[in-house]
Amino acid sequence: MDRSRGVKLVVIGAGTMGRGIATVALQAGLGTTIVDLDPAVLEDARQAIERRVTRGRNADSTDALPPSLRLSTDLRAALGDADAVIEAVPEVRDLKRAVFGQVREFAPKRALLATNTSTMSVSELAEACDGSARVIGMHFFNPVHRMALVEIVVGNGTSEQTKADAIALCARLGKEPIVVRDVPGFVTSRLGLLLGNAAMRLVEDDVASAADVDKAMRLGYGHPMGPLELADLVGLDARLNNLRSMFARSGDPQYSPPAILERMVEAGRRGKKSGTGFYDYDEQGRRAPSTQGLAS
Repeated sequence: MDRSRGVKLVVIGAGTMGRGIATVALQAGLGTTIVDLDPAVLEDARQAIERRVTRGRNADSTDALPPSLRLSTDLRAALGDADAVIEAVPEVRDLKRAVFGQVREFAPKRALLATNTSTMSVSELAEACDGSARVIGMHFFNPVHRMALVEIVVGNGTSEQTKADAIALCARLGKEPIVVRDVPGFVTSRLGLLLGNAAMRLVEDDVASAADVDKAMRLGYGHPMGPLELADLVGLDARLNNLRSMFARSGDPQYSPPAILERMVEAGRRGKKSGTGFYDYDEQGRRAPSTQGLAS
C-alpha cells in the first residue's frame, strides 16, 4: 500500500470495534467511511468518534470532526472507490459471509479486503469472494485506540502482496502486526478464550469472586486487566459468539461456553455496554462489584 498518497478506508459495522478502527484511521489521516444498516447506530458511532478524535481540542472549535469522515447506509456506494475495506460486523458466520459476498460485488479489484474476525476462518470468508487473494484477517483489539497489536491472519489463498499491504496499513494506523496462519483461534483468541473460560468457571464454581479472580491475574501475573474485566469490556454477547464459533471450528470442549456466560447473556447482562456483567457500571462507565448473584 502506497504510503505516499491518501488511502480511502471503508469500515463495515459501526459497533464497538468498527468505530474504534475508524477512530484510529481518522487520527492517522485516512479518509474513512463507516457503513451500517442502522442510522441510529451510525449516529451513536459518530458521537463516540467525535469525542475521541476531538479530545484535547479547543471546546469552542466548530470543526468537530475531520472532513474525511463519512457515514453511510449504502454499501454499494461506499465501496465504489475504496482502497481498503475492513469488515467489523458481529462474529456470526452467515452474516460475515453475506457481507463478503457484497464486498466481492461492489469493491474495486485492487482493494484490500480485511476481516476483523477473532475466531473465524479467513480462507472460508474468502470463498464468499470467489477465493480472492485480496482477502486477509486484520484482528484489532479493544479498545482499538489503546491496543497496539493487530493480528494479521493469512488465509490459504492470500497473496504475498495482500499480506504486504495489510502490514503497510498497520503502519499507517500506528499498529504493531504479528503474522499468523489461518488456524482456529489464531494465536490470541486461542489463548485468551481459554483464560476467560477458566476464570468464568472459577466464579461459577464459587471458588472466588470475579473481583478476586481478576486481582489474582493483575497482581500475580502482571496482566493489565483481569480476564473478567476484559470480557465485560469486549461484551459478554460478543464473547459468547466468539466461543460458539471457536467451539464449532475446533471441536475442543475447552472452548464450549460456560453456563454462567450463557445465563448472563440470556438475562441481558452484556457487560459494560449494558451497565452490568461480571461487574456493575454507572453512567460514566465506572466499575463496581456486581450486586447481582453470578454463580447460580
